Amino acid sequence: MPFYTGVFDTDEYGVISLIYVLMAFLNVIFTFGMESTYFRYAKDRDKSKDIFKTIQITLFGTTICLLAIVWFLNPLLNPIIGLVEPFPLFTLMLGILAFDTLSAVPFAELRLAQKPYHFAIIKMINVFINIGLNFYLVLKVNLNIEAVLISNVMASLITAFIVWVITFDMMKGKWDGVFLKKAIRFGLPFVPAGIGYVINEMIDRFFLKKMDSETITQLYGLDSGGSVFSGEDIVGIYAAGYKLAVVMLLFVTVFRYAWQPFFMRKLEEEDAPKLFSETFRYFNLGAAAIFIIFSLFASDIVQIRIPFTDATLIGRDYWMGLSVVSPLLMAYWLQGWYINFSAGIFIGEKTKVLAYITLIGSAITVTGNLIFVPYFGMLASAYTTLVSYAVMAFVIYYHSKKAFDVPYKIWQGVIVLLIADLTTFLQPYLKNMLESGIWASVILCVSGIGLIVLLTRKNFFLKDTKLIN
Repeated sequence: MPFYTGVFDTDEYGVISLIYVLMAFLNVIFTFGMESTYFRYAKDRDKSKDIFKTIQITLFGTTICLLAIVWFLNPLLNPIIGLVEPFPLFTLMLGILAFDTLSAVPFAELRLAQKPYHFAIIKMINVFINIGLNFYLVLKVNLNIEAVLISNVMASLITAFIVWVITFDMMKGKWDGVFLKKAIRFGLPFVPAGIGYVINEMIDRFFLKKMDSETITQLYGLDSGGSVFSGEDIVGIYAAGYKLAVVMLLFVTVFRYAWQPFFMRKLEEEDAPKLFSETFRYFNLGAAAIFIIFSLFASDIVQIRIPFTDATLIGRDYWMGLSVVSPLLMAYWLQGWYINFSAGIFIGEKTKVLAYITLIGSAITVTGNLIFVPYFGMLASAYTTLVSYAVMAFVIYYHSKKAFDVPYKIWQGVIVLLIADLTTFLQPYLKNMLESGIWASVILCVSGIGLIVLLTRKNFFLKDTKLIN
Protein backbone atom coordinates (compact mmCIF):
# COMPACT_ATOMS: atom_id res chain seq x y z
CA MET A 1 0.00 0.00 0.00
CA PRO A 2 2.74 2.58 0.75
CA PHE A 3 4.34 1.69 -2.58
CA TYR A 4 1.16 1.89 -4.68
CA THR A 5 -0.05 5.13 -3.07
CA GLY A 6 3.42 6.58 -3.58
CA VAL A 7 3.94 5.72 -7.27
CA PHE A 8 0.40 5.59 -8.73
CA ASP A 9 -2.02 8.46 -9.10
CA THR A 10 -5.34 8.11 -7.30
CA ASP A 11 -7.17 7.33 -10.56
CA GLU A 12 -4.66 4.59 -11.46
CA TYR A 13 -5.01 3.05 -8.03
CA GLY A 14 -8.77 3.19 -8.59
CA VAL A 15 -8.43 1.13 -11.80
CA ILE A 16 -6.34 -1.46 -9.94
CA SER A 17 -9.07 -1.69 -7.32
CA LEU A 18 -11.78 -2.21 -9.97
CA ILE A 19 -9.76 -4.97 -11.67
CA TYR A 20 -9.58 -6.88 -8.40
CA VAL A 21 -13.30 -6.36 -7.84
CA LEU A 22 -14.03 -8.17 -11.10
CA MET A 23 -11.47 -10.84 -10.22
CA ALA A 24 -13.20 -11.46 -6.89
CA PHE A 25 -16.55 -11.98 -8.65
CA LEU A 26 -15.04 -14.41 -11.12
CA ASN A 27 -13.11 -16.31 -8.45
CA VAL A 28 -16.39 -17.25 -6.77
CA ILE A 29 -17.72 -18.66 -10.04
CA PHE A 30 -14.50 -20.49 -10.93
CA THR A 31 -14.24 -22.35 -7.60
CA PHE A 32 -18.06 -22.79 -7.16
CA GLY A 33 -17.79 -23.85 -3.51
CA MET A 34 -15.41 -26.78 -4.01
CA GLU A 35 -12.98 -25.59 -1.33
CA SER A 36 -15.75 -25.64 1.30
CA THR A 37 -17.01 -28.96 -0.09
CA TYR A 38 -13.56 -30.45 0.41
CA PHE A 39 -13.53 -29.35 4.05
CA ARG A 40 -16.95 -30.89 4.62
CA TYR A 41 -16.23 -34.35 3.20
CA ALA A 42 -12.45 -34.87 3.17
CA LYS A 43 -12.30 -34.96 6.97
CA ASP A 44 -12.88 -38.68 6.38
CA ARG A 45 -9.18 -39.29 5.62
CA ASP A 46 -9.80 -42.79 4.24
CA LYS A 47 -11.69 -41.27 1.31
CA SER A 48 -9.80 -37.98 1.06
CA LYS A 49 -7.65 -39.00 -1.93
CA ASP A 50 -10.68 -39.98 -3.98
CA ILE A 51 -12.40 -36.72 -3.05
CA PHE A 52 -9.29 -34.66 -3.80
CA LYS A 53 -8.78 -36.19 -7.25
CA THR A 54 -12.44 -35.91 -8.19
CA ILE A 55 -12.70 -32.24 -7.23
CA GLN A 56 -9.32 -31.25 -8.69
CA ILE A 57 -9.98 -32.85 -12.09
CA THR A 58 -13.45 -31.26 -12.14
CA LEU A 59 -11.98 -27.83 -11.40
CA PHE A 60 -9.40 -28.27 -14.16
CA GLY A 61 -12.12 -28.93 -16.73
CA THR A 62 -14.47 -26.19 -15.57
CA THR A 63 -11.62 -23.67 -15.38
CA ILE A 64 -10.72 -24.20 -19.05
CA CYS A 65 -14.37 -23.76 -20.09
CA LEU A 66 -14.87 -20.65 -17.93
CA LEU A 67 -11.63 -19.05 -19.17
CA ALA A 68 -12.89 -19.35 -22.74
CA ILE A 69 -16.30 -17.89 -21.85
CA VAL A 70 -14.85 -14.93 -19.93
CA TRP A 71 -12.34 -14.23 -22.69
CA PHE A 72 -15.11 -13.81 -25.24
CA LEU A 73 -17.12 -11.67 -22.79
CA ASN A 74 -14.23 -9.21 -22.54
CA PRO A 75 -15.92 -6.53 -24.71
CA LEU A 76 -18.78 -6.47 -22.19
CA LEU A 77 -16.61 -6.58 -19.07
CA ASN A 78 -13.98 -4.06 -20.13
CA PRO A 79 -16.25 -0.96 -19.97
CA ILE A 80 -17.12 -1.84 -16.37
CA ILE A 81 -13.48 -1.41 -15.38
CA GLY A 82 -12.50 1.17 -17.98
CA LEU A 83 -9.22 -0.40 -19.12
CA VAL A 84 -7.31 1.52 -21.75
CA GLU A 85 -5.51 -1.58 -23.04
CA PRO A 86 -7.99 -4.34 -22.26
CA PHE A 87 -6.55 -7.55 -23.65
CA PRO A 88 -3.04 -7.66 -22.11
CA LEU A 89 -4.37 -6.77 -18.66
CA PHE A 90 -7.40 -9.00 -19.12
CA THR A 91 -5.22 -11.96 -20.08
CA LEU A 92 -3.07 -11.50 -16.99
CA MET A 93 -6.20 -11.36 -14.84
CA LEU A 94 -7.41 -14.67 -16.31
CA GLY A 95 -4.04 -16.26 -15.60
CA ILE A 96 -4.29 -15.26 -11.93
CA LEU A 97 -7.81 -16.69 -11.77
CA ALA A 98 -6.73 -20.02 -13.30
CA PHE A 99 -3.75 -20.64 -11.02
CA ASP A 100 -5.59 -19.51 -7.88
CA THR A 101 -8.55 -21.76 -8.69
CA LEU A 102 -6.42 -24.84 -9.26
CA SER A 103 -4.46 -24.29 -6.05
CA ALA A 104 -7.53 -23.72 -3.82
CA VAL A 105 -8.16 -27.38 -2.98
CA PRO A 106 -4.45 -28.26 -2.51
CA PHE A 107 -4.19 -25.38 -0.02
CA ALA A 108 -7.36 -26.64 1.67
CA GLU A 109 -5.71 -30.06 2.01
CA LEU A 110 -2.74 -28.50 3.82
CA ARG A 111 -5.13 -26.86 6.28
CA LEU A 112 -7.22 -29.99 6.79
CA ALA A 113 -4.10 -32.13 7.21
CA GLN A 114 -2.90 -29.70 9.91
CA LYS A 115 0.21 -28.56 8.06
CA PRO A 116 0.24 -24.86 8.98
CA TYR A 117 3.97 -24.43 8.36
CA HIS A 118 3.73 -25.71 4.79
CA PHE A 119 0.73 -23.46 4.23
CA ALA A 120 2.39 -20.39 5.73
CA ILE A 121 5.73 -20.83 3.96
CA ILE A 122 4.12 -21.22 0.52
CA LYS A 123 1.87 -18.22 1.11
CA MET A 124 4.87 -16.15 2.19
CA ILE A 125 6.74 -17.19 -0.95
CA ASN A 126 3.77 -15.81 -2.88
CA VAL A 127 3.99 -12.53 -0.96
CA PHE A 128 7.73 -12.09 -1.45
CA ILE A 129 7.57 -12.85 -5.18
CA ASN A 130 4.66 -10.48 -5.60
CA ILE A 131 6.25 -7.60 -3.71
CA GLY A 132 9.69 -8.12 -5.23
CA LEU A 133 8.39 -8.14 -8.79
CA ASN A 134 6.28 -5.05 -8.11
CA PHE A 135 9.36 -3.11 -7.04
CA TYR A 136 11.43 -4.37 -9.95
CA LEU A 137 8.86 -3.87 -12.71
CA VAL A 138 7.75 -0.42 -11.57
CA LEU A 139 11.08 1.09 -10.45
CA LYS A 140 13.50 -0.62 -12.86
CA VAL A 141 11.45 -1.54 -15.93
CA ASN A 142 9.17 1.54 -15.61
CA LEU A 143 5.95 -0.39 -16.14
CA ASN A 144 2.65 1.06 -14.96
CA ILE A 145 -0.35 -0.74 -13.43
CA GLU A 146 0.29 -3.80 -15.62
CA ALA A 147 3.21 -4.50 -13.25
CA VAL A 148 0.68 -5.27 -10.51
CA LEU A 149 -0.94 -8.05 -12.55
CA ILE A 150 2.32 -9.42 -13.96
CA SER A 151 3.68 -9.73 -10.40
CA ASN A 152 0.50 -11.40 -9.21
CA VAL A 153 0.29 -13.95 -12.03
CA MET A 154 3.94 -14.96 -11.57
CA ALA A 155 3.47 -15.35 -7.82
CA SER A 156 0.29 -17.39 -8.36
CA LEU A 157 1.99 -19.63 -10.94
CA ILE A 158 5.02 -20.43 -8.77
CA THR A 159 3.06 -21.07 -5.56
CA ALA A 160 0.48 -23.17 -7.43
CA PHE A 161 3.30 -25.34 -8.80
CA ILE A 162 4.80 -25.77 -5.31
CA VAL A 163 1.52 -26.74 -3.66
CA TRP A 164 0.71 -29.11 -6.54
CA VAL A 165 4.03 -30.92 -5.98
CA ILE A 166 3.48 -31.18 -2.22
CA THR A 167 -0.04 -32.57 -2.60
CA PHE A 168 0.66 -34.70 -5.69
CA ASP A 169 0.26 -37.91 -3.67
CA MET A 170 -3.43 -37.00 -3.19
CA MET A 171 -3.99 -37.47 -6.94
CA LYS A 172 -3.47 -41.23 -6.51
CA GLY A 173 -7.08 -41.66 -5.52
CA LYS A 174 -9.93 -42.80 -7.75
CA TRP A 175 -12.47 -40.78 -9.69
CA ASP A 176 -15.82 -40.85 -7.88
CA GLY A 177 -18.70 -39.74 -10.09
CA VAL A 178 -21.30 -40.45 -7.39
CA PHE A 179 -19.50 -38.17 -4.95
CA LEU A 180 -19.20 -35.44 -7.60
CA LYS A 181 -22.99 -35.11 -7.75
CA LYS A 182 -23.08 -34.79 -3.97
CA ALA A 183 -20.23 -32.27 -4.02
CA ILE A 184 -21.96 -30.08 -6.59
CA ARG A 185 -25.20 -30.09 -4.60
CA PHE A 186 -23.28 -29.01 -1.51
CA GLY A 187 -21.00 -26.50 -3.24
CA LEU A 188 -23.27 -24.68 -5.68
CA PRO A 189 -25.11 -22.67 -2.98
CA PHE A 190 -21.74 -21.08 -2.24
CA VAL A 191 -21.79 -19.39 -5.67
CA PRO A 192 -24.68 -16.99 -4.98
CA ALA A 193 -23.45 -16.72 -1.40
CA GLY A 194 -19.94 -15.85 -2.61
CA ILE A 195 -21.21 -13.38 -5.19
CA GLY A 196 -23.30 -11.78 -2.46
CA TYR A 197 -20.18 -11.50 -0.32
CA VAL A 198 -18.27 -9.81 -3.14
CA ILE A 199 -21.17 -7.42 -3.69
CA ASN A 200 -21.09 -6.50 -0.01
CA GLU A 201 -17.34 -6.10 -0.12
CA MET A 202 -16.67 -4.37 -3.42
CA ILE A 203 -19.71 -3.17 -5.39
CA ASP A 204 -19.53 0.20 -3.65
CA ARG A 205 -16.50 1.06 -5.84
CA PHE A 206 -18.72 1.19 -8.90
CA PHE A 207 -21.21 3.54 -7.21
CA LEU A 208 -18.33 5.81 -6.18
CA LYS A 209 -16.89 5.69 -9.70
CA LYS A 210 -20.22 6.90 -11.11
CA MET A 211 -20.40 10.00 -8.87
CA ASP A 212 -20.72 13.19 -10.92
CA SER A 213 -18.06 15.89 -10.68
CA GLU A 214 -20.43 18.42 -9.08
CA THR A 215 -21.24 16.08 -6.18
CA ILE A 216 -17.58 15.13 -5.77
CA THR A 217 -16.52 18.78 -5.63
CA GLN A 218 -19.26 19.58 -3.14
CA LEU A 219 -18.18 16.76 -0.83
CA TYR A 220 -14.40 16.82 -1.24
CA GLY A 221 -13.40 20.10 -2.89
CA LEU A 222 -10.43 20.11 -5.27
CA ASP A 223 -7.26 18.03 -5.24
CA SER A 224 -3.82 19.37 -4.26
CA GLY A 225 -3.28 20.63 -7.81
CA GLY A 226 -6.56 22.54 -7.90
CA SER A 227 -8.27 20.04 -10.22
CA VAL A 228 -11.63 18.32 -9.79
CA PHE A 229 -11.48 14.76 -8.46
CA SER A 230 -12.70 12.09 -10.87
CA GLY A 231 -14.73 9.02 -9.95
CA GLU A 232 -11.58 6.90 -10.31
CA ASP A 233 -9.80 9.25 -7.87
CA ILE A 234 -12.51 8.71 -5.25
CA VAL A 235 -12.35 4.93 -5.78
CA GLY A 236 -8.58 5.00 -5.28
CA ILE A 237 -8.83 7.10 -2.11
CA TYR A 238 -11.58 4.88 -0.76
CA ALA A 239 -9.58 1.74 -1.58
CA ALA A 240 -6.61 3.13 0.39
CA GLY A 241 -8.88 3.68 3.39
CA TYR A 242 -10.09 0.12 2.96
CA LYS A 243 -6.49 -1.07 3.09
CA LEU A 244 -6.03 0.43 6.54
CA ALA A 245 -9.07 -1.51 7.72
CA VAL A 246 -7.65 -4.68 6.19
CA VAL A 247 -5.77 -5.38 9.43
CA MET A 248 -9.11 -6.58 10.84
CA LEU A 249 -9.71 -8.63 7.70
CA LEU A 250 -6.29 -10.25 8.18
CA PHE A 251 -7.30 -11.22 11.72
CA VAL A 252 -10.64 -12.57 10.48
CA THR A 253 -8.95 -14.44 7.60
CA VAL A 254 -6.38 -16.08 9.87
CA PHE A 255 -9.23 -17.11 12.16
CA ARG A 256 -11.23 -18.51 9.20
CA TYR A 257 -8.25 -20.54 7.96
CA ALA A 258 -8.04 -22.29 11.32
CA TRP A 259 -11.76 -22.28 12.20
CA GLN A 260 -13.20 -24.34 9.36
CA PRO A 261 -10.99 -27.42 9.75
CA PHE A 262 -11.12 -27.03 13.56
CA PHE A 263 -14.87 -27.15 14.01
CA MET A 264 -15.21 -30.00 11.51
CA ARG A 265 -12.78 -32.06 13.64
CA LYS A 266 -14.46 -31.16 16.93
CA LEU A 267 -18.16 -31.31 16.00
CA GLU A 268 -18.74 -34.83 17.39
CA GLU A 269 -17.12 -34.13 20.77
CA GLU A 270 -19.45 -33.73 23.74
CA ASP A 271 -18.20 -30.28 24.74
CA ALA A 272 -18.15 -28.92 21.17
CA PRO A 273 -20.96 -26.35 21.74
CA LYS A 274 -19.19 -24.85 24.77
CA LEU A 275 -15.87 -24.90 22.93
CA PHE A 276 -17.38 -23.01 20.00
CA SER A 277 -18.91 -20.48 22.39
CA GLU A 278 -15.56 -19.87 24.04
CA THR A 279 -13.96 -19.46 20.62
CA PHE A 280 -16.46 -16.69 19.89
CA ARG A 281 -15.61 -14.96 23.16
CA TYR A 282 -11.88 -14.96 22.50
CA PHE A 283 -12.43 -13.85 18.93
CA ASN A 284 -14.28 -10.78 20.23
CA LEU A 285 -11.44 -9.95 22.59
CA GLY A 286 -8.91 -9.94 19.75
CA ALA A 287 -11.19 -8.05 17.36
CA ALA A 288 -12.01 -5.41 19.99
CA ALA A 289 -8.32 -4.70 20.61
CA ILE A 290 -7.64 -4.33 16.87
CA PHE A 291 -10.68 -2.10 16.36
CA ILE A 292 -9.81 0.24 19.23
CA ILE A 293 -6.11 0.56 18.40
CA PHE A 294 -6.50 1.17 14.68
CA SER A 295 -9.56 3.41 15.00
CA LEU A 296 -7.88 5.67 17.54
CA PHE A 297 -4.45 5.80 15.91
CA ALA A 298 -5.32 5.70 12.18
CA SER A 299 -4.35 9.34 11.59
CA ASP A 300 -1.00 8.74 13.33
CA ILE A 301 -0.32 5.48 11.50
CA VAL A 302 -0.67 6.98 8.02
CA GLN A 303 1.93 9.64 8.88
CA ILE A 304 4.64 7.09 9.72
CA ARG A 305 7.70 7.81 7.59
CA ILE A 306 9.11 5.13 5.31
CA PRO A 307 12.82 4.73 6.26
CA PHE A 308 15.30 6.53 4.00
CA THR A 309 12.54 8.32 2.06
CA ASP A 310 10.26 11.33 2.41
CA ALA A 311 7.22 9.12 1.83
CA THR A 312 4.62 8.28 4.47
CA LEU A 313 2.82 4.98 5.01
CA ILE A 314 -0.01 6.27 2.83
CA GLY A 315 0.48 9.09 0.33
CA ARG A 316 -0.94 12.44 1.48
CA ASP A 317 -3.39 12.52 -1.42
CA TYR A 318 -5.16 9.54 0.14
CA TRP A 319 -5.55 10.86 3.71
CA MET A 320 -9.05 12.22 3.09
CA GLY A 321 -10.26 8.62 3.08
CA LEU A 322 -9.41 8.02 6.76
CA SER A 323 -13.01 8.63 7.85
CA VAL A 324 -14.03 5.22 6.45
CA VAL A 325 -11.52 3.23 8.50
CA SER A 326 -13.52 2.89 11.73
CA PRO A 327 -16.84 1.72 10.21
CA LEU A 328 -15.00 -0.70 7.93
CA LEU A 329 -13.03 -2.16 10.85
CA MET A 330 -16.32 -2.87 12.59
CA ALA A 331 -17.81 -4.27 9.40
CA TYR A 332 -14.97 -6.80 9.18
CA TRP A 333 -15.43 -7.57 12.88
CA LEU A 334 -19.06 -8.47 12.20
CA GLN A 335 -17.94 -10.50 9.21
CA GLY A 336 -15.96 -12.49 11.77
CA TRP A 337 -19.20 -13.07 13.67
CA TYR A 338 -20.70 -14.42 10.45
CA ILE A 339 -17.78 -16.84 10.09
CA ASN A 340 -18.12 -17.95 13.72
CA PHE A 341 -21.83 -18.64 13.33
CA SER A 342 -21.37 -20.44 10.00
CA ALA A 343 -20.19 -23.54 11.87
CA GLY A 344 -23.78 -24.65 12.47
CA ILE A 345 -24.62 -24.19 8.79
CA PHE A 346 -21.71 -26.41 7.71
CA ILE A 347 -22.35 -29.04 10.35
CA GLY A 348 -26.05 -29.26 9.54
CA GLU A 349 -25.36 -29.14 5.77
CA LYS A 350 -27.80 -26.21 5.46
CA THR A 351 -25.69 -24.37 2.89
CA LYS A 352 -28.73 -23.32 0.87
CA VAL A 353 -29.51 -20.73 3.54
CA LEU A 354 -26.23 -18.95 2.76
CA ALA A 355 -27.58 -17.71 -0.57
CA TYR A 356 -30.66 -16.30 1.14
CA ILE A 357 -28.57 -14.54 3.80
CA THR A 358 -26.13 -12.98 1.34
CA LEU A 359 -29.05 -11.90 -0.85
CA ILE A 360 -30.31 -9.88 2.10
CA GLY A 361 -26.86 -8.38 2.62
CA SER A 362 -26.47 -7.61 -1.09
CA ALA A 363 -29.86 -5.89 -1.20
CA ILE A 364 -28.84 -3.69 1.73
CA THR A 365 -25.48 -2.88 0.10
CA VAL A 366 -26.90 -1.98 -3.31
CA THR A 367 -29.83 0.01 -1.89
CA GLY A 368 -27.69 1.87 0.63
CA ASN A 369 -25.08 2.85 -1.93
CA LEU A 370 -27.69 3.79 -4.51
CA ILE A 371 -29.55 6.10 -2.12
CA PHE A 372 -26.80 7.58 0.05
CA VAL A 373 -23.59 7.76 -2.02
CA PRO A 374 -24.79 10.89 -3.92
CA TYR A 375 -25.19 12.64 -0.56
CA PHE A 376 -22.40 11.27 1.64
CA GLY A 377 -19.90 9.68 -0.78
CA MET A 378 -17.34 7.32 0.76
CA LEU A 379 -18.90 7.43 4.23
CA ALA A 380 -22.17 6.13 2.80
CA SER A 381 -20.38 3.15 1.28
CA ALA A 382 -18.52 2.36 4.50
CA TYR A 383 -21.57 2.52 6.78
CA THR A 384 -23.71 0.59 4.30
CA THR A 385 -21.11 -2.19 4.41
CA LEU A 386 -21.26 -2.12 8.21
CA VAL A 387 -25.07 -2.39 8.29
CA SER A 388 -25.03 -5.19 5.71
CA TYR A 389 -22.58 -7.36 7.68
CA ALA A 390 -24.44 -6.66 10.94
CA VAL A 391 -27.74 -7.90 9.48
CA MET A 392 -26.08 -10.93 7.90
CA ALA A 393 -24.36 -11.83 11.18
CA PHE A 394 -27.61 -11.84 13.16
CA VAL A 395 -29.58 -13.69 10.47
CA ILE A 396 -26.99 -16.48 10.22
CA TYR A 397 -26.88 -16.59 14.04
CA TYR A 398 -30.60 -17.39 14.05
CA HIS A 399 -30.28 -20.16 11.44
CA SER A 400 -27.07 -21.57 12.92
CA LYS A 401 -28.65 -21.97 16.36
CA LYS A 402 -31.44 -24.00 14.77
CA ALA A 403 -28.99 -26.27 12.93
CA PHE A 404 -26.47 -26.76 15.77
CA ASP A 405 -27.24 -25.21 19.13
CA VAL A 406 -24.25 -23.32 20.57
CA PRO A 407 -24.59 -21.16 23.73
CA TYR A 408 -23.03 -18.07 22.17
CA LYS A 409 -22.73 -15.12 24.57
CA ILE A 410 -24.38 -12.86 22.03
CA TRP A 411 -25.33 -10.02 24.38
CA GLN A 412 -21.86 -9.94 25.78
CA GLY A 413 -20.60 -9.59 22.21
CA VAL A 414 -23.00 -6.71 21.54
CA ILE A 415 -21.81 -4.85 24.65
CA VAL A 416 -18.17 -5.35 23.60
CA LEU A 417 -19.04 -3.83 20.22
CA LEU A 418 -20.73 -0.83 21.86
CA ILE A 419 -17.84 -0.19 24.25
CA ALA A 420 -15.33 -0.34 21.42
CA ASP A 421 -17.43 2.05 19.33
CA LEU A 422 -17.80 4.41 22.31
CA THR A 423 -14.02 4.84 22.53
CA THR A 424 -13.85 6.23 18.99
CA PHE A 425 -16.93 8.40 19.56
CA LEU A 426 -15.33 10.05 22.62
CA GLN A 427 -11.96 10.66 20.96
CA PRO A 428 -12.60 14.17 19.53
CA TYR A 429 -14.15 15.37 22.81
CA LEU A 430 -11.26 14.11 24.93
CA LYS A 431 -8.79 15.65 22.46
CA ASN A 432 -10.37 19.07 23.04
CA MET A 433 -10.27 18.61 26.81
CA LEU A 434 -6.63 17.49 26.96
CA GLU A 435 -5.42 19.57 24.00
CA SER A 436 -3.36 16.51 23.05
CA GLY A 437 -4.50 14.05 20.41
CA ILE A 438 -2.01 11.30 21.21
CA TRP A 439 -2.73 11.28 24.97
CA ALA A 440 -6.47 11.23 24.36
CA SER A 441 -6.01 8.20 22.11
CA VAL A 442 -3.76 6.42 24.63
CA ILE A 443 -6.17 6.96 27.53
CA LEU A 444 -9.18 5.78 25.53
CA CYS A 445 -7.27 2.78 24.17
CA VAL A 446 -6.14 1.54 27.58
CA SER A 447 -9.48 2.17 29.29
CA GLY A 448 -11.55 0.68 26.45
CA ILE A 449 -9.54 -2.54 26.16
CA GLY A 450 -9.29 -2.81 29.95
CA LEU A 451 -13.04 -2.51 30.41
CA ILE A 452 -13.72 -5.12 27.72
CA VAL A 453 -11.29 -7.59 29.30
CA LEU A 454 -12.89 -6.99 32.70
CA LEU A 455 -16.41 -7.62 31.42
CA THR A 456 -15.51 -10.80 29.58
CA ARG A 457 -13.47 -12.18 32.48
CA LYS A 458 -16.45 -11.73 34.81
CA ASN A 459 -18.57 -13.68 32.30
CA PHE A 460 -21.51 -11.35 32.13
CA PHE A 461 -24.69 -12.90 30.67
CA LEU A 462 -23.27 -16.42 31.08
CA LYS A 463 -24.81 -18.85 33.54
CA ASP A 464 -22.52 -21.84 33.04
CA THR A 465 -18.95 -20.79 33.94
CA LYS A 466 -17.54 -24.24 34.61
CA LEU A 467 -15.53 -24.44 31.39
CA ILE A 468 -14.03 -20.97 31.84
CA ASN A 469 -13.10 -21.55 35.48
